[in-house]
Amino acid sequence: MTPNVSLPHLRAARSQAKADMDAILATVEAEKRSSLSTDEQTDFSAKRDEIRALDEQIESAEAAEQRSDAAAELRARYAPKTASLSVTSNETTYRKGDVHGHSWVRDMTAVALRADADAAGRLHRNTREVALETRALSTTDGSGGEFVPPLWLINEAVTLARAGRVIADQVRKLPLPPGTDTISLPRIATGTATAEQASQNTAVQDTDATTNSVSANVATIAGKQTVSQQLLDQSPVNMDDVLLADLVADYAVKLDTFVISNNAANKRGILNVSGINAITYTDATPTVGELYAKGADAIQQIHTGRFLPPDKVFMHPRRWAWFTASLDTQGRPLVVPTANMPQNVLAAMGDVVSEGFVGTFQGLPVYVDPNIPTNLGAGTNEDRIIVARTNDVLLYEGVLRAEAFRETLAGQLSVLLRVFNYAAIHAERYPKAVSVIGGTGLVPPVF
Repeated sequence: MTPNVSLPHLRAARSQAKADMDAILATVEAEKRSSLSTDEQTDFSAKRDEIRALDEQIESAEAAEQRSDAAAELRARYAPKTASLSVTSNETTYRKGDVHGHSWVRDMTAVALRADADAAGRLHRNTREVALETRALSTTDGSGGEFVPPLWLINEAVTLARAGRVIADQVRKLPLPPGTDTISLPRIATGTATAEQASQNTAVQDTDATTNSVSANVATIAGKQTVSQQLLDQSPVNMDDVLLADLVADYAVKLDTFVISNNAANKRGILNVSGINAITYTDATPTVGELYAKGADAIQQIHTGRFLPPDKVFMHPRRWAWFTASLDTQGRPLVVPTANMPQNVLAAMGDVVSEGFVGTFQGLPVYVDPNIPTNLGAGTNEDRIIVARTNDVLLYEGVLRAEAFRETLAGQLSVLLRVFNYAAIHAERYPKAVSVIGGTGLVPPVF
């Protein structure tokens, strides 16, 4: 089964898909091309179709929300008013020992499960009666507090905060081919050669190319949760949807970490590729001015090693915050909002977000990703800045599956919830397409 996705999650997914489309167009514009490549056109069309599908789901979810709001308004309008009440000889709403009268517990349940307006009215009347006739009691346990039930605002349930999959969504994404556990790409290791002919009718340059291959093993990313049948049956919310959505959110974190820093043969993430451009920034008192120069070095090494330009910069949110907090000698910020007219700009802000696109640096778009590790280096406290030509990094990803199984644990009346997917990362195709800035200059910044 596929879990129902909440309206905020649908809107967030649409925003991410729109950001992906914009990133494709930004790449084309940065490279001064007049058209999309075949792969870019495929990705662009897929994102456009995804947005259309999400728009339909959002429209349906908004309509359901409007219907729910309208029903709540009608209940509020026609429920008994909470005007002042003078109790004379009327009998109380809930009478002790009256087995045929109204039940406070049953009315509480009716309100919680189906928003029963009559039950809500009786509960309101009982509240006023208690306030008038038992003024000596309070909400303190032992003095009447046991009769004040807790209110569970299920619609405002606090989900676990998790990061997204920023870098995984910015590299080149391809569908995972079926029927294989390894994706191998042929590669020219050393090429042919040409040279000036010494003289006419003499031998020309003859150099044989050599070849090899790079392989990416398919990895499985999976998680499960066992829940009781009673929890699914008795809870007023769809707990299977809540837990499956949480598993899906954690999958996004683990996939992003897989792309960034996995360190296994034929599964190496970007930070662990052998032969990348390593730029060391060592400084006990780091400054953004020095780091700015390191950024230029990271870019030029891709120019001179890959012979094509990088297109994105990735850093941890704490590193970008350090950029935005930096001032020049006159006390002016070095990173400013793009809407301003700065006198000096080391970088420019975009939207203020905790993950995703935040601005530009050295002319390249900057994306912050909380999944970039901050425990690297000799002191296990350094983060890294990645400059990359993301089209050279391939992420093969299957179709994420979220499932529920009642049969497997039927003997103990439990349900197994499961989420899994397959992925393969090809980050070693062109090691010189990636530059990584690291060193003691990237310890936790001081603000």
